[in-house]
Amino acid sequence: MGDIRRRGAVALGVGALVAPLAIAVTATPAQAASCTTKAGPYQKQVERFLGRTVDGKQSSGDCSAIRSFQNKHGITPNIGYAGPVTWGVMDLMNRQKAVGKNPNKDGKCPVNKGRIACVNLTLQLSWVQDGKKLVYGPVPVRTGRDKYGTRTGLKKVYWRDIDHVSSLYDVPMPYSQFFDGGQAFHSVGLSMWNPPGSHGCVNMTTKDAKKYWSLLKNGDDVFVYGRKPGT
Repeated sequence: MGDIRRRGAVALGVGALVAPLAIAVTATPAQAASCTTKAGPYQKQVERFLGRTVDGKQSSGDCSAIRSFQNKHGITPNIGYAGPVTWGVMDLMNRQKAVGKNPNKDGKCPVNKGRIACVNLTLQLSWVQDGKKLVYGPVPVRTGRDKYGTRTGLKKVYWRDIDHVSSLYDVPMPYSQFFDGGQAFHSVGLSMWNPPGSHGCVNMTTKDAKKYWSLLKNGDDVFVYGRKPGT
């Protein structure tokens, strides 16, 4: 996300992506190229999530499976270590899956606004509802990292740009729908579980961003609540 060129306004938040921050575990950069033989503090949980034999011991097969997961979701260092970052992503996936098709079970996203896009920062999920009817989702999203949080509260879509490019970071932000200063829904070519998060925007897959583009219009409500893990 960046300043909005066509409006001549200064962006109030930053949602465009930069390279993910490296998360230190126990390896040095030189070690990151090889597979660790050490069992991590979340070894059993990670083994269970990946369908491996749950024995709490690191094997070459375990390391390969963990590395594959880390590479898929941009988790660094990708040395096959079952540390807190890797397990945190897996745990979030489990909690997202448990929501099923009732994302507003707690009733926190308003049901008296008609069509509204809801963003649950705690679960990193978004959906579109109309009253109590679920219109689309829930879908995983990638929101603002620590110090660049996606701001909470009731907002409105106020500007849409299908081919937006951030002038702050010179990165494309396809299907941008701005709802709070420079914070917008838009698609990215990254995993939705890629840590540590965006610079404030609500990142989506291309499929989901396209669907939101077709469902929302200027003036539609957006409600953001909760708190992203790690912020």
